[in-house]
Amino acid sequence: MVRLSEEKRNRIKSNVLSLLYEHFPRALFTAEISKLEARDEEFIKQLMLELQDKKLVSCIRKNPEGVLYSRRCRWSLSPKAYSAYKQL
Repeated sequence: MVRLSEEKRNRIKSNVLSLLYEHFPRALFTAEISKLEARDEEFIKQLMLELQDKKLVSCIRKNPEGVLYSRRCRWSLSPKAYSAYKQL
């Protein structure tokens, strides 16, 4: 497996954040993000967890009816990140 440099990982994270901003009211599943970014789901999940640690994205564990997902997660921009993108 090819190792990506930190610069390329940061660029992909930036692309993911802009993707989430474009679809903002709607939260996206990891599979949808990986399909749009043409990357592996596990790689995208790892990046999303890193972004969650930085408090840039939030994980939504419930569906619209309020039922808890067993193993899935939808991703949305955090309010802090959304306001920063909105100012740009």
